[in-house]
Order: sequence, then structure tokens, then C-alpha cells
Amino acid sequence: MKVLQPASSAGLILRRTIWLLAILFSMIFPLSAREKDTTPYGMGLIVNVPYPATEVAQVVQDVVQNGIIRGTKEYNKDEYVSGANAASSTKVFEAWTEGGQVFYKVRLKVIDPRNFKDGGDEGTLAVRYVLQPQGEKNTILKIDARFVEDFRHVSHASNGSVEAAEFKDIRDRLETLDAMKNLAIEARRQRDQKFSSSKSEVATNGGSDSFAPNGAVGPPQSTAAGSTPATEDAPSSANAAAGPPQTLAERVHSLRQQAERLVKAPGAPLKSAPFHTASVLQSLPAGTEVLVVVTTPYWLGVETHEGQHGWISRDQLEQVP
Repeated sequence: MKVLQPASSAGLILRRTIWLLAILFSMIFPLSAREKDTTPYGMGLIVNVPYPATEVAQVVQDVVQNGIIRGTKEYNKDEYVSGANAASSTKVFEAWTEGGQVFYKVRLKVIDPRNFKDGGDEGTLAVRYVLQPQGEKNTILKIDARFVEDFRHVSHASNGSVEAAEFKDIRDRLETLDAMKNLAIEARRQRDQKFSSSKSEVATNGGSDSFAPNGAVGPPQSTAAGSTPATEDAPSSANAAAGPPQTLAERVHSLRQQAERLVKAPGAPLKSAPFHTASVLQSLPAGTEVLVVVTTPYWLGVETHEGQHGWISRDQLEQVP
């Protein structure tokens, strides 16, 4: 009977060490490979937007028509893919059958856009936006991006960068519109407060309809003996510096000139955003009065008498005469 000799302690330790290293090696490298493959390709983006569907649709239409796809590029020097167009449908995506409004932005002949899994060659890049109302004040927004090669017709999913960048653009525009509404409310409040203050000053002055431009009102000041009372023909030095008193109508007219504008002939489009490619909310005829609530070098954010907010190019408006 053969008796097994115990292995030396040094050999046993060596074998165990090699065995442990092999296990660690097999665990570490597959793990890193698995981590690399966990990029959420094709997940898209679904978010609940706290705005009515009508407002979200207006902004999405602007983004669809802006001609660019953010979150990807063809070459390192690029910031985004340009040359995209709005579309009512595309073969890149299957027909949508789950309700809501659907919009597409498509760029043809794009070369290997970044951030798409295993992309290559030349093909069609498309973004789909789905809007589903959730009550009166919320909207579910779904955004997906895909790239399909022209030759092999292989579809490549996005890693989410396109969806995130396009949503950021939409969110920023919604917040701008929201801020514009708040500015319109504040501008209207200040205008009404000025008008009320003007009327109150006239009533305090005993029914007189005139007051100084700086708002100072009251009975005429008495003059010293031997001096000449101040009149329109011979105004005092203080009144001469301040100018002649303004009537209530003149004050109101002055305020209107500051806050309101008229649409020039032959009329102007009220845009949903301050750029020429933005969608047209409505066409305003010549002579339409609008309240200015936001000013930029080339565009004015305005509110119509019906409460519609939008943007009009500065050169299409003129001051109230």
C-alpha cells in the first residue's frame, strides 16, 4: 500500500497563492469588461414635465425646427450635428401607436455620429419626441435617438447623450417662457400701479388734472412780496428745469410709449422663440398694440391684449405715436 507523503508547506503556500491570483485575475478583468458594457444604450429618456401639453408642444416644435441635433457630432471639431430637418415620420423608428403627439427631427447622410453603440459608415440620424398629456398641468415627454446605416441598414441605439442634450434645450426654453409670463404679470402690475397712482395724485390735488413730471403735486406755491408769480410764459427756474406740468392724459401717454409698441406695416409674425426659424404663434396685423415685457438686442418679448406671449423682431415694431 502506497502511502501519500504530505506536501511541503512551502509548496502548498505557493500553489494556494497561484490559485488565488488566478481567481482574482479572472474576476477583475471580466468585471471591467462588464462595467464597460453597462452603458445604457437604447434606454431613451422619459420625464414628467410640469407644463401643459400645449406649451410643451410649442417648445418641442421649435426644437424640432432648429436644424441641429445636440449630444452628438461627426467630427471632433463639431459641437453638434447640423443640417437636420423636421419630419412627420421616419423609417428609423417603427410607427408610434401609444397615443400622444409625435415629432421627428432627421439628418440624412450623417457620418458615424458619436455616442451610438457600434456605429459606423454613413446613415440616417433621427430623434423622436412623444408628448402625452397628464392632466391640465403636466406632460410626459419621451425622447429617443437612433442611427441607421444606409448600406447594412443596421440600427444603432444612443447612449442617452442625445436625449439628455435635446431635453436640456427643451427645458431651458420652457423656463424662459415661464419667466416671460412672470415678467408680463409684473409689468402689467407696475403699469396699473402707475396709472392708479396718477389718478390718486390728481384727486389729492383737488380735481386738477395736472402735476409735475416727477410726481410732485399740490396747490400752487405762494410767492414773496414784489415777486412775479410763475406762469407758463414766465416759469420759475425750478419749473423751467423740470418742464411744464403734465396732464393725466400726457402722463398715461408717456407710460404707454415706454411699455407699448405698435406692429409696423404690413404686419408681423408673433414667434414662439427669439429666432427666425421659430414657429409662428399668430400673425399680427399692422397697428396691433403689444406690451413689451422682455428686451434683447434684436428681439422683444411681448404680450398681446388677448394674453398671448411671444417674440417679435425689433425692426417690426415702432413706438406708440
